[in-house]
Amino acid sequence: MNKFYLTLSLLMGAVVLISNYLVQFPIRYYGLDKVLTYGAFSYPVAFLITDLTNRSFGKYVARKIVYLGFVIGICFTLFFSTNFSDLISIRIAIGSGTAFLVAQLIDVQVFDQLRKKKWFIAPLVSSFIGSTIDTLLFFFISFYRTEVPWITLSLGDLSVKIFVALIMLIPFRILLNTFKPA
Repeated sequence: MNKFYLTLSLLMGAVVLISNYLVQFPIRYYGLDKVLTYGAFSYPVAFLITDLTNRSFGKYVARKIVYLGFVIGICFTLFFSTNFSDLISIRIAIGSGTAFLVAQLIDVQVFDQLRKKKWFIAPLVSSFIGSTIDTLLFFFISFYRTEVPWITLSLGDLSVKIFVALIMLIPFRILLNTFKPA
């Protein structure tokens, strides 16, 4: 089980690192540069990991994965993608850590409360709530009072995260059968 925790935590940390790196790049096609970043496409995978862990092993194990993923993700972010001479880069690291921890822990709690409903209710609702909290906290902490159009970027990112959360129901359902239920 320790190898399992480590694997999921490393995967969670990698998702955080990739998302923190990609959020710095607006999508420059079709006029989306003020509305959307590439980070919106990768981050919902973190909720998939949390929700699968929660469904299969319970909220206590899911919280452990969140905490380990948080430490690994922050370490990865600080080491690989934080430019300490750039204030926005530092704010991204702080915003990411804060938003990740708060949103993932709320996701775990909401999922746990809805786990006895139909299979898709808990991951859908918890991911929606977690993504909303994560997006608002992250963009506010990272970009408030900067030249970055953070409000429109946060709304665009949230829209994509919700869409991706819907798509993540497919791997959730498929992978659900490969894990031992709690």
